[in-house]
Amino acid sequence: MRLTIFWERMAAHFGEAYADSFARDHVMSELGGRTVHEALDAGWDAKSVWQVVCRAMDVPYDRR
Repeated sequence: MRLTIFWERMAAHFGEAYADSFARDHVMSELGGRTVHEALDAGWDAKSVWQVVCRAMDVPYDRR
């Protein structure tokens, strides 16, 4: 998954304004105690991060 698609999906689910805030502030255990931004910066691929976000935030299946 390209990062542009990842961020489009984040914005579609959380809204433009909240997506980045969530990605900077919400620490998730499935990301090794990292935020979305930290995980991406650490080399996690966007698809894996998106899958974690989907599970953690109960993103509807049709948006995954």
